[in-house]
Amino acid sequence: MSPTRRAMLGALTAASYSRIRGANERVQLGFIGYGLIGKQHVSDFSKLPDAECAAVAEVHSARLDEGITACGGRARPYRDFRKLLDDNDLQAVVLSTPDHWHCAMTILACAAGKDVYVEKPMTVFVREGRWMAEAARKYQRVVQVGTQQRSGQHYAKAIGLMRAGAIGDIHAARIAMYRNAMPGFGSPADGVAPGGFDYDMWLGPAPMRPYNPNRGIYHFRWYWDYSGGQMTNLGAHDVDVVQWLLNSDGPKAVSSMGGRWSLQDNGETPDTQDATFLYEPNLVLQWSMREAGVGRGQGQGLEFFGTKGSMTLSRGGFQIYPDMKQPPENLIPQILGHPAGGPVKTPAQPVPWIEASKEAATNNLFTAHARNFVDRVKSRRQPNATVENGHRTATACHLANISLRLGGRAIRWDSRQEEIVGDKEAASYLVRPYRRPWDEVLRLVNG
Repeated sequence: MSPTRRAMLGALTAASYSRIRGANERVQLGFIGYGLIGKQHVSDFSKLPDAECAAVAEVHSARLDEGITACGGRARPYRDFRKLLDDNDLQAVVLSTPDHWHCAMTILACAAGKDVYVEKPMTVFVREGRWMAEAARKYQRVVQVGTQQRSGQHYAKAIGLMRAGAIGDIHAARIAMYRNAMPGFGSPADGVAPGGFDYDMWLGPAPMRPYNPNRGIYHFRWYWDYSGGQMTNLGAHDVDVVQWLLNSDGPKAVSSMGGRWSLQDNGETPDTQDATFLYEPNLVLQWSMREAGVGRGQGQGLEFFGTKGSMTLSRGGFQIYPDMKQPPENLIPQILGHPAGGPVKTPAQPVPWIEASKEAATNNLFTAHARNFVDRVKSRRQPNATVENGHRTATACHLANISLRLGGRAIRWDSRQEEIVGDKEAASYLVRPYRRPWDEVLRLVNG
């Protein structure tokens, strides 16, 4: 049966089974994908008294067995996620697959009457995000994106403080992501997929390629067919926070340069990348990533720079650092002398513009995000991280990668029309074809 016909029949069946869920009823969840982040989600949702880990779908048989065990041995196993979507006892699904599956699975799940928690980055190319938003609207589904900071209490407080002027007017921000992955992941030869791993289903809508050990499992992130590298993987989290602060639909211009220059393997996405994003009203975001040559620091960080101080913000908490208030003439090097004569410096001593402060995280982001999703499945209200948020954030990251792949030229973006301005070659990267038969899925939103 084609993906489209299956989904349409599923939607009709789901409608016939629909009912109002009470506040005390347990939401029945299906988990699609049980890898690194899938394990995290099963653990988090298992902690919620009104959620049931009821089914697991996974193309890798060993991981499927692990997932069933993690769900207490009671979950129903599926090798084909479409059969999980046919399960009328499920109200929602949690998608923890490689990025290239997020869009098609979200559309099919929405059409089958299931609410969706989909991991970030939401998409592998820009147009997918609009298709996913349209599917959520058309089928009246709750779609939560896995940008967990949106459920962080200290993140919300930090953004509220900055919007209230806690560090002055903000015109610059910086994201840094440094880790040492040298010497890389090697370059194994193409071969035959291992037993118990359905490679054709794993590829799904992505182009058919010979099996390579580095293409499957976690290393899929280093290939353009399946991911946008660390720009979309980790960049999505902090770029989302910047856009949250600004209440922005995206940058008006982006440029990026870099390449896979250091790691010794057959990956494609950059191990070295710098990007600049220009936002209204007058904010420049600098993003820097290294997977080798990291210098003195490793880890991930976000910092905002205001006219009266700066703020660092991470999953561990936030900290405000005051700038010093002093007469501008005191900054003139003494050796030059005063340009109008007289004393070079005034006796005034520097004083801080604002008070320093620090606050630690107050809740577990993953558990809080899971809690928010289950609550919204019941209430039918919008979740903390909407499909529109996820689309706009992923788009900003994709634009940076488009610039990089075109040699670093600036990309001008019209966020209202969702179009690249004046560059047909760059615009060609906004969409790509799906492999058959998965291209039929798009009929559910475009047909």
